[in-house]
Amino acid sequence: MVVLRTQSLAPSMVRVVFGGDGFSDFAGRDAALNLGAAHGRFTDEYVKLVFLVDGFDYPEPLDLDVVRATMPQEAWPVLRTYTIRWIDDEARELAIDFVVHGDSGLAGPWAAHAQPGDVLHLRGPSGAYAPDPAADWHLFVGDEAGLPAIAASLEALEPGARAVAFLEVEGAADEVELTTAADLDLHWLHRRDHQPGFTSLLDDAVRAFDWLPGRVQAFVHGESTLLKTVRPHLFDDRQVPRADVSVSGYWRRGETEEGFRVWKSQQTEPAVIRPGAPR
Repeated sequence: MVVLRTQSLAPSMVRVVFGGDGFSDFAGRDAALNLGAAHGRFTDEYVKLVFLVDGFDYPEPLDLDVVRATMPQEAWPVLRTYTIRWIDDEARELAIDFVVHGDSGLAGPWAAHAQPGDVLHLRGPSGAYAPDPAADWHLFVGDEAGLPAIAASLEALEPGARAVAFLEVEGAADEVELTTAADLDLHWLHRRDHQPGFTSLLDDAVRAFDWLPGRVQAFVHGESTLLKTVRPHLFDDRQVPRADVSVSGYWRRGETEEGFRVWKSQQTEPAVIRPGAPR
């Protein structure tokens, strides 16, 4: 994919819009993926971004199996998982929103300095969730890493749908514009001087919320602590069926995506966990 343009959405979030000849290959895979979506296009659709290492010549077309079999390990590309914010089939464009915390991490700094004409390889897409129009209401819980998928999900809701969203960001300046036809009860939670992943804001807010009647479909995505806080509250306290909950740790504080995969493999309780770092 080729970078077409970038846009600053907030002090901590940059949107990169991709296009180019590679969009045709992506569109074919996207169509095949979404044939399996029971309630429309997957709104948590994601790709693996492939960051090549400077100083090495890679085979064209890029094949990671060939790279790993024929090149030294220090040349192996680094992969990061990111949600697709939107896809415009007519314009042949797709957008990815990147959380940026200064020079920390790999993908965030890349996005902050991306220029039109830059090339990035993408693997995918994959996806698993779309809002069910048969649900009585929808619950969305997440931090900046989960925000792109939540924003896409809100846009997919039909008029008359009811939704409640708890979203954690650093401060008011990091609140991004959200569009939905649904009746949305939106709660922005500001962690202010606290580091991402070091607050209980989301868990506290969900537990204090006056639960709505009827069947809820919940989408809970962000730092891995949510798996040990909000998830058991939904399953044990609220008795929400597992089939109606999409819960995933997108990242884990203090870990790269590689370290997060190791942590995930050591967990004994099965969970729907998609690796992905917000940086």
